[in-house]
Amino acid sequence: MIDFRYHLVSLIAVFLAVALGIVIGTTALNAPILEDLEGEVAALAEDKRELETRTQELQAQLDTSDAFEQAVAPSLVAGSLAGRSVVLVATGEDVPEETVEEVTTLVGEAGGTVTGTIRLQPGYNDPATAAEVQSYVTGPGLPTGVTLPETDDTGQLVGALLAQVLMRPATPGATAPDTAALSSVLAGLRALGVLDVDSDSVTPADFAVVLTAGAPTGDDAADRTDTLLDLALALDAGGSGAVVAGDPASAGEAGLVGAIRADPEHSAAVSTVDNVDSASGRISTVLALGREGEGTSGAYGTGEDAQPVPPVPAAAP
Repeated sequence: MIDFRYHLVSLIAVFLAVALGIVIGTTALNAPILEDLEGEVAALAEDKRELETRTQELQAQLDTSDAFEQAVAPSLVAGSLAGRSVVLVATGEDVPEETVEEVTTLVGEAGGTVTGTIRLQPGYNDPATAAEVQSYVTGPGLPTGVTLPETDDTGQLVGALLAQVLMRPATPGATAPDTAALSSVLAGLRALGVLDVDSDSVTPADFAVVLTAGAPTGDDAADRTDTLLDLALALDAGGSGAVVAGDPASAGEAGLVGAIRADPEHSAAVSTVDNVDSASGRISTVLALGREGEGTSGAYGTGEDAQPVPPVPAAAP
């Protein structure tokens, strides 16, 4: 009779046969599979080297292009802002100091003067501080002659206040803002922690450049952008024109440049630049100010439907 030991030996034999078959089969297949894998790895390594080389070549071209644009910038903008003044407003700490300095230098090379630089703090467009800001703006301590719009929108109120003290009206015969009034308003808003002054002094100007970077995030992102938009529109209406210049991220849906471009009425009033972090973008910013002085607004940069740069003014005969 077949006993249990016979069954056990039979099962062991079957498992040994299966294991032996797997070992033999794997050994036979390992070589081709290994060769294929080695070939794929070698191909990927070669692709990586080619991409690295291409990246280095493109970066070298970009550096050369930027260096060329910086070299020709003074000639391109020369005289475009002769005798005109510009105030710079940075919308936050994300705007690099280097960008502020380079725009300031280029305005000077265009014949213009930067009358000061203001840097907004997070509290400026934070809905949590809106009530406190509105209380100051509508309070009794404002300079004589300031007229605010009839609204309870804090962004519109503080934007109108800043525009009236920062901008020289384009209307012939209009009274220029009082320097003492400007100092008083800036001191009041600095005390609230909603802005700071990055220059030795600030005086009223013909034009405004609003420098921005990135876009707000979070549930209140739209409200924050709207408050900055109110300021840009007020500065534009209060003087000879305004340009909002930012980086590519600011041209997104939630960014200030993107918000202006998304509205035909706003984009017809305020010029925008979406590559101010490059030499060509800074050239566009200065040239756009000159176009604003002629009553023409445009969208410049690398974004969709944007012109590369504004038209360069014709040389004087």
